[in-house]
Amino acid sequence: MALLTVGRPWVQAARPATLWAALAPVLVAAGLASGDGVFRWDAFLGAAIGSTAIQIATNFANDASDAKRGVDTADRIGPTRMVATGVITERQMWTATFLTFGVAALAGVWLVAIAGWVIVIVGVASIVAGLGYVGGPRPYGYRGLGELFVFIFFGIVATVVSRFVHDQTIPLDAWLLAIPMGFLVTAILVANNIRDIETDQATGKSTLAVILGRPRTRRLYATLVYGAFAAIAVFGTFRLTPLATLIAVFWFPWAVPLVRTVNNETAGPLLISVLKGTARLQLLVAFSLALGASA
Repeated sequence: MALLTVGRPWVQAARPATLWAALAPVLVAAGLASGDGVFRWDAFLGAAIGSTAIQIATNFANDASDAKRGVDTADRIGPTRMVATGVITERQMWTATFLTFGVAALAGVWLVAIAGWVIVIVGVASIVAGLGYVGGPRPYGYRGLGELFVFIFFGIVATVVSRFVHDQTIPLDAWLLAIPMGFLVTAILVANNIRDIETDQATGKSTLAVILGRPRTRRLYATLVYGAFAAIAVFGTFRLTPLATLIAVFWFPWAVPLVRTVNNETAGPLLISVLKGTARLQLLVAFSLALGASA
């Protein structure tokens, strides 16, 4: 029991509700590889471990960096930030950050043995992007660029590279299905940032939501979520991706209440539920795309 109590702050710091976003593109890529007859379990596990480790390490780094810059104040609404509240020291959090990036690096070595040295370039770029989100002298997450980097690295790159490691090719359908994956993972960040508009603005953190304001950020969230389903429908209908991937459109009704809540509510707890719901929606869509692609 004591061990569970000690470990709970670290679980919270990892932000488990959103970790599915790391696995979703890996699932889609695995489904595509299976449909092409080139699926490899070792490649799948390496990609899943590496992707998840990078996201956890990025979350740890964000916790430490936000605390150092004083942006996680007592007025903030949302899950407890461990360094800002003194539950975990800054040094402990940075140690955990680099250890977790080390796990990602080990998974990267595994993938290099399977798919070659291009994985080194992708891995280093992903780690630098994770550290630079709210860290370093000019954190891009404080300048309205967080959504762009998340779309690129946790959507496009995560999907196409996870497909690449199976047979060192990236078919067109991998690039195309990376787009809805990118839209949905970006929507998770938008849901997080629209919740924190007032507190971020007060502490000088210029997220895209702060720059755009609440009305336009609401439209951005709806565009990303509905756009993901529109892309899936168009790609599947015109056979640019396997026809059976259209089964992912089944989850569209689950997206409607999420968009409605973002459009109508400002209360923190309700918007936290949207963040978690968007992460679950991405996982469900990813699983369906993987199933359809492998059929």
